[in-house]
Parts: sequence; C-alpha cells; structure tokens
Amino acid sequence: MSGGASSWAFGEQDARRIQVILNQFLIDSNARTALIVDRTGQLVATVGEPPVFDSTAFATLTAADFSANDQLARMLGEPEFGALFHQGERESMYLADVARRVILVVLFDNRSTLGLVKLRVRTAVPELVKVFTEMFSRDASASPPVEKGILGDAEDEIDKLFGV
Repeated sequence: MSGGASSWAFGEQDARRIQVILNQFLIDSNARTALIVDRTGQLVATVGEPPVFDSTAFATLTAADFSANDQLARMLGEPEFGALFHQGERESMYLADVARRVILVVLFDNRSTLGLVKLRVRTAVPELVKVFTEMFSRDASASPPVEKGILGDAEDEIDKLFGV
C-alpha cells in the first residue's frame, strides 16, 4: 500500500486500517485493485494488483472525472452523484465517494460483477468514512497556528500595493 496526500496526513495505524478494509473488500468483491484518490487528484492508497498504467496520471484523471460528474449532477438538480461506473469490454471501474474528500476506485474484470462490487462497496465505504472522518477531525484539531512570517509580510505588501 502506498500513502500520501496534500492537505492532510495519516499515520501508520490509519494506513493499516485502510489496508485491512480494502483487502477484505477485494476478497469479498473479487475485484482486482482498490485505490483511494483524494479530490485534488493525489493517489492516497493502492491495494491489490498493482496497476499497469501511470497511477499518478490515473489519480488526476479520476478526480477530474468525479468533479465533472458533480457538475453534471448539479445540472440535473442533484447535489452530487455518490458513485460512478465505467464499463469496458474486459475491464470496468467503479468509483464511490468517501467522506466527500476521497474517492474509492475499484478496478475489476469479468471475474466479478457490477452487482457484487456495488454490494461490497456498501460495507466498505462506511468503514472507510469512519477512518477518514477520524483522520480529518484529528488533523483539523492538531493544526498549528499560522505564523505571520514571510507569507504574512508578502500579504501586507500586496495589500499596500492595492490600497487595501
């Protein structure tokens, strides 16, 4: 499993919890790979068969796909689509929102079915939501106060330039 994200971090225990949930999901759903991608396009975790493609580019495209579909949902009067499905001839992909901050991406082939993946996602997503919600609240409460420093000085200079 690989880990990392831009606006929040998780520790070894969080990574283990995510890995256990995703490994069990893969066993139960007979899917090949499960990835966690944050909404900014960062790959957070990969479990199962390693992808045979550029996972960084894939994560970026996945986040963009989910974002575009959020816009489509709004156009249809929906606040969002909680899940997306893309079916290929041999490979398929199911994406599910997790805690409105990350996306569970499931890659599966004809060894599984959409119905089985959707059924198992219903168990995995609430477990992942719990882990990520705990991480987000812990990270928010542990944020150190922002020091003025160079950035604050730069903001002051910009304010002076624009007469603010």
